[in-house]
Order: sequence, then C-alpha cells, then structure tokens
Amino acid sequence: MTALGPGAALDRALEILRRQPIVDGHNDLPWAAREVADYDLDVLNLHDTAEATHTDLRRLRAGHVGAQFWSVWVPTDLADDGALVATLEQIDFVHQMIAAYPDDLALAVAADDVVLAQSDGRIACLIGAEGGHSIGNSLGALRTLHMLGVRYLTLTHNRNVPWADSATDEPAVHGLTRFGREVIAEMNRIGMLVDLSHVSTDTMNAALDVTEAPVIFSHSSCRALVDHPRNVPDDVLLRLRDNGGLCMVSFVPEFVSADCHAWETRLEDHLRHQGISGGTRSTREAARQEFIARDPAPRATLSQVADHLEHAREILGVEGIGIGGDYDGSPDFPEDLPDVSGYPALFAELVARGWSDAECELVAGGNVLRVMRAAQEVAERLGPERRPSRMRILD
Repeated sequence: MTALGPGAALDRALEILRRQPIVDGHNDLPWAAREVADYDLDVLNLHDTAEATHTDLRRLRAGHVGAQFWSVWVPTDLADDGALVATLEQIDFVHQMIAAYPDDLALAVAADDVVLAQSDGRIACLIGAEGGHSIGNSLGALRTLHMLGVRYLTLTHNRNVPWADSATDEPAVHGLTRFGREVIAEMNRIGMLVDLSHVSTDTMNAALDVTEAPVIFSHSSCRALVDHPRNVPDDVLLRLRDNGGLCMVSFVPEFVSADCHAWETRLEDHLRHQGISGGTRSTREAARQEFIARDPAPRATLSQVADHLEHAREILGVEGIGIGGDYDGSPDFPEDLPDVSGYPALFAELVARGWSDAECELVAGGNVLRVMRAAQEVAERLGPERRPSRMRILD
C-alpha cells in the first residue's frame, strides 16, 4: 500500500468518520458542569465552553462525534445514600442538557437510537454510571438507574465497593462476592453493560467467569505497554476476545505513556503528603501547578495512543476495540488530542499506518453498536426466564 501524506490521510479519516461517526465510551462533562457551573447551562454555554471544559458542541462536531456515553461519576467518599442522590443529580443534568439543546442532542438507550440520532444530524447521548458505589448496594437502585437511561455500570471506581475490588485499592474480596455476581446477573438480565474499567485483575476475571453478555472497558488502555493498574493485561484481553467484548482505549496520559505514569505517581505522592489527594478540581489543580513548577510534566503523544490501539488489535482483533477518551476526566491529554475535536487526527494516524477504512469504521463506532445489540439480545432471552433479583448484600 502506498503511504499517504498527512493531508491525504486526514482527508480519508474525515471521510471515514462521516460514514461512521465516533461513539466514545467515556466523557466526564456532567461532573465538570457541577464543579464549573453548578449545573447551570446559562453559565456553561455548550455552544462554546472555551477553556472551562474539554467538551462543547462546536468541538464535538469538529471531532465527528456521533454518540457519547456521558459518565455520571460521583466521588467514592460519599455515603451510600449520598452517592445515589448525587448520581441522580448527574443523570438529571444529562437529561437537562439534552432538553436545552434539542437540535444538537438526543437521548439514546439502544443502538438503534444512536443510528436514528445520527441520521437526524444529532449527537446521541448515552449514560454510563462510573462506580458500583452509585447503586448503594441495592439491585432496586440498579434497575432504577437503568429505567432513567443508564446503559453501563463501572463496577468500581478508585476504591473497593463491598462486593468488588478496585484496581487502585487494597484487595478485599479478591474479585467478586456472591452479591457482586448477582449484580452482574441482574445487569445481564436488564441489558446494562458490565464495565470493567477501574476494577482489579481478579475482578475482571471473576466478571468474565459469570457474565452471559459481552463486557466493556469504557476507558482503559493496554498494560503490556504501560504497567498501570487501570490498564488491561494481555491475558484478560484474550478472555475479552472470547467474550465478544470491547476495550475502549483511553487517552489519559498516564495510561498511554510510561513517562507520564511515573510522573503522575510522583504527583499523587506529593498530593497525599499535602493532604489533598481528594478535593475539588480547583484545589487539586492549584497543587498540581505548584508541583509542575518543580517537576515539569512530560507529554503523551497521539502516536502512543495509536500504539495502544494497535496492541489491542493484535490481541483482540479489530472487532474488540473502541474509543474511550475520558475527556473532562483528566487535566491534560496527549499532543494533538487536546479535546473532543481531536478524533480525526487520531484516525488519520491509523490510516497512515495502513489501517483499512473498514477497520477504522469498526473502531470508531461499529464495535460499540455491536456490543450494545448483543447485550440487548441477552436481556431479551433472559427477561422471560428470570424475575428481578431480590437479593440483598447481607443475604
């Protein structure tokens, strides 16, 4: 194949994304909206948010984003009821955002809704809950989130939940408890995707042992390239291939660059020493800038993100790869991927590396739609067979 120059590669990437727009697995705009504007869409004008966020309608259009899973993350230090209430507020914001921009946004709860929204020239809005703490150890709450439009649940965030271990906490249950396995069974029954980003390797394997539907990693990269606990090891990628699931490669610098991972480790040690490892966005950013003055941050690159996509393709096959940028969930992003407008540059890199149009279309969004349909097919099969689970965590 003749190598394409940068201009020709970008032109071809844009043609690909016009046919199959991006379906991105993870964006933290709802929490950014809470911190920046207290959810006030008069203050946070999504036609142009300037420096306030990585995401707005203008840049989503420039990035050829046709569907976005909006993360409704809330902090893990909230008590069970507080986490559930805050999650409901996040979901409410997504619905308010869709209502405020009806010409640009449309709610989607199934793959066909995504296709319909794109055919109308609108961006499909999907919802993902980031962390099992958001359901307050209640399967009734899980089902209620599903009724409100949530279509994936990340089993943990950065801390363990009583029924599953996080990748970034000390092991407690070494995978899943009986209740944790019931959470997955109930998610399979109702058609909610099981998201294994943030969970420990033991939990990844335990979930793959019991799920009847394909699972996803909504925003994780490859541990073989960067040894970060948030990334997916090759043996799990092999199991994911057999499961028919999806690894949606993240752009977070510490996940895609070993130098950035080492630097972030030093930063987190500094923040813990200062007693501000949690805190608000503004508090953390002030401390981060003070640290950068003494220890300048390295930059991840777009090429490194492409390396993770290529490694995942080697293990999973192209049918198992997607995109989960995690915009508005990290302070910085790789060079040439500064915000949600950057997806065409990444696909131009893949084109320049020899990826076919068909491969790029699968990664851009086709694979996500396949997994969503597969999960719904499992739910349609299980629905008549099983009643809603009444298990409680102490059972």
